[in-house]
Amino acid sequence: MARKANTGSADAANQGRLKQIALTYKMTRKADPKVGLVVAGVGIVVLGVLLAIGFLIGHPVYLGILGFVLGLLAAAIVFGRRAERAAFGQMEGQPGAAAAVLQNVGRGWTTTPAVAMNRSQDVVHRAVGRAGIVLVAEGNPNRVKTLLAAEKKRMGRVVVDVPVHDIVVGDGEGQVPLKKVRTTMLKLPRVLTGPQVTAANDRLRAMGDLMSNMPLPKGPMPKGMRMPRGGKMR
Repeated sequence: MARKANTGSADAANQGRLKQIALTYKMTRKADPKVGLVVAGVGIVVLGVLLAIGFLIGHPVYLGILGFVLGLLAAAIVFGRRAERAAFGQMEGQPGAAAAVLQNVGRGWTTTPAVAMNRSQDVVHRAVGRAGIVLVAEGNPNRVKTLLAAEKKRMGRVVVDVPVHDIVVGDGEGQVPLKKVRTTMLKLPRVLTGPQVTAANDRLRAMGDLMSNMPLPKGPMPKGMRMPRGGKMR
């Protein structure tokens, strides 16, 4: 009975992965119609090269098997990169896109979307980790400076001796492209201990944020969405 249950769970997990891969492929193909040909081409080229080497040295079976495995691996890597590029391409330029990226930064980071926002949909998100506090702003570069300054002042009332970094998402000078936000954060030096990160999160959580006062959707927000006139802005 236990073996059957384990087998059923494994089959369900495999089916879930296959459905996820299929869904990812469909989404990627919409933005990158040649993804199937490119991925298949990479796999075939790797297999062909190793198979040819196998015939030259007299071990076509061994090199053929190795080529098949390495071909699948190369195809998976290429597919992953093109899928990621397509996903960023679809999110880029949408209000709240950076929040979706922050949700997938990795373990050790606590993300709070939209801690500050104005009527023009310029937004500041917050992430807390071993590197300190990272404020990620998206919107008009001139307007977000005001939002960042106000949020830093607000946090300074409850959090002391914690490094604060700010990132403005964009392709202009001094800005960080959306696809590089995660790597930029992970490169920051880790200066806080686990207990210090927990303490900082607790103080910031007690301070409250915009999301606790207003039902905003997580991730990219609809382009037509506007701040209510009666809403409180920070």
